[in-house]
Amino acid sequence: MSKSSKIALLKELLESAEASVRSAKQILSEVIGEDGGKELSKAIEKAAVSKGKVEGNIIEGVFDGQNMIGPDKKVYSVPANYASKSKLIPGDILKLTITDDGSFIYKQIGPIERKKIIGILTYDDGQYRVIAQAKSYKVLLASVTYFKAEIGDRVTIIVPEMEESDWAAIENVLPKTDEDDEFSEKDLAI
Repeated sequence: MSKSSKIALLKELLESAEASVRSAKQILSEVIGEDGGKELSKAIEKAAVSKGKVEGNIIEGVFDGQNMIGPDKKVYSVPANYASKSKLIPGDILKLTITDDGSFIYKQIGPIERKKIIGILTYDDGQYRVIAQAKSYKVLLASVTYFKAEIGDRVTIIVPEMEESDWAAIENVLPKTDEDDEFSEKDLAI
């Protein structure tokens, strides 16, 4: 095994270990009630009830990272490819039109304020995640495959600007450079 292959393997092992530690910390904070994501979940439900509408076959609701929560707190499945290509993030307002033949047509009508950050794509416990600014964000598999991202890639993600979120949308995969052989302490710091 060449020196560069050993270094690449070592980096992957370190990333996996760091992702596991972050996941453990996140689970611990959820168990003891320090999870900001719960506040966002409550805010999403509240926004769905207050901003959502049901008018015939049109329903307005709030995206939670995977689904739309309607004003009746009913969960509507949002196609992952639509969420990925539209770069939906928790808090975005969606309109669902249910056609006469039963088709669901989604449209983003109220994007939440956003910010972009850079992180490293990881895979832990059956879920793709991006580690950025000392936090682990879940991302949709459809986003990973759409951008042809690989574990260890540096990616730009979109997150809610004002709220804590467990979910992010992938904006893009950054091109690989010679500097990618070195970990960014800033991106991965706990």
